[in-house]
Amino acid sequence: MSAAAPLSHSQAGRLWAALLAATLLNLPLGSVYSFSVLLRPLEQELGVSRSALSLVFGLATAGFTVGSVAAAFLYRVAPAPVLILASALVAAGGVAVAATASGLAQLLLGYSTVFGTGGGVAYILTQQGVNMLVQRRRGLVNGYIVSLYPMGAMIATPLFHACNEAFGWRTTLGGLAAVLLTFGTAAALLAWYSGARLVAPLETTSDKGAGRVPERPAVLGLTFYKLSATFFLAASAGLMVLSQAREIVATYGGATALAVAATTVLTGAIAAARIAGGWLVDRFSVPRVMCAAHALALCGVALLTLFPAPVTAVLGLGMIGVGYGFVSGSTAGGIGIYWPPTDYGRIAGRTYIAWCLAAISLPVLAGHLFDLTHSYVTAVLIAGCANVLGMATALTIPKRGRR
Repeated sequence: MSAAAPLSHSQAGRLWAALLAATLLNLPLGSVYSFSVLLRPLEQELGVSRSALSLVFGLATAGFTVGSVAAAFLYRVAPAPVLILASALVAAGGVAVAATASGLAQLLLGYSTVFGTGGGVAYILTQQGVNMLVQRRRGLVNGYIVSLYPMGAMIATPLFHACNEAFGWRTTLGGLAAVLLTFGTAAALLAWYSGARLVAPLETTSDKGAGRVPERPAVLGLTFYKLSATFFLAASAGLMVLSQAREIVATYGGATALAVAATTVLTGAIAAARIAGGWLVDRFSVPRVMCAAHALALCGVALLTLFPAPVTAVLGLGMIGVGYGFVSGSTAGGIGIYWPPTDYGRIAGRTYIAWCLAAISLPVLAGHLFDLTHSYVTAVLIAGCANVLGMATALTIPKRGRR
C-alpha cells in the first residue's frame, strides 16, 4: 500500500483515548527534569559527589535517546498496548532499583539505564500511536505531546520536595515507581480502546494484483539534518537555561526566592511554548516559525548582555527558554508535516539524538566556564551565536512538506 489505510469514524473518534494514554504515561516520565530536587538528599545519604550525580542525569538523557531510537524496531514485535505496558513496567522497575540504591553503580543501572531507556521507548510508542490516528492539527497535537515532559516536571518538583522532606528520597522514588506502574497500565488500556496502531495494515491480495508495494520507510535526507541541526542549536541554549537558571539568576544578583520562582515559571513557559510552536506550524511554514523562535532567544541574549541585572536576567533567560520551547514544538509538528504518519516515531526518535547532544554540549561547557571565570557571560554569548546560526539554518529548511 502506498499509504496508511483510511481510519474508520470510530477509530478517528478515539484519538482522545490515545492522547489521554500519552498524557498519563509521559507526565510522570517528565519527572526526569526534576532530578535536581534529589541531588542534596542523595549526596547526604550515599556520599556521592555532585559531579557523579550529574553523570546519572546525563546518562539518563542518553538512555532516553537510545530508547527513542530503539522503539521503531519494536513496532511489529507486539501490539501497541502490550509494548506500552512493557515499556512502562521497565521504567517503573528502573526507578524501583534506584530507590533501593546503596551507591552510584545502582543509581546508574536503575535510573540512568533502565528508567531512561524504558521512558524513551514509552514516549515514542505513545507518540507514534497518536500520529497514526490524528488527521488534522498535527502540529498542535505533537506540540502538546512534547510539552508533557516539562509539565510533568512542574508537577513533580514540588511533590518530590515535599516527599523528600517528609519521608526521604527512597519513598519519593518508590512512589514514582508506583505511579508509573499504575499510569502505565491505564495508558495501555486506553491505547487498546483507541485502536491505535504502530504500523500501517499489511497490503492485501488485491493490492499486489494492482502492482502496489508496501510503503518503504522514508529516507533521512537533507531536511532531516537541517531540522535536527536547528533543534540542536536551540536546545543547547535552552537546556543551559533549564539546567542552570537558578545559578545564573543568582550570579546576576538575584535573590534566592527570585531565582527559585524564575526556574519554576520558566519550566511552565517552555511547556506552553512547545504547544504554541506546534500550533504555529499548522498555520505558518516551519522555517519561519523556527527562525522567529531563534530570533526571540537572541533578543534574550542581547537583553542579558547589554543590561545585566536580576530582573533583566529573568526576562532574558525566559526569552531564551521560550525560544527553545517554540523550536521544540515546531520540530515535533514539522516531523508530521515532512514525513508520513507511519514514519513519525522513527524520525522523531532520531531527532532526539540532537537533544541528547545538546544536553552534553553547552550546559556542560557553561558549567566549566563558570568554574574558570565565576561568570556566565561567555556562555550566554555562545548561546547567542548558536541562535544566530540557528536562524540561518532554519531558513534553509523547505517551506512545504507532504501536505
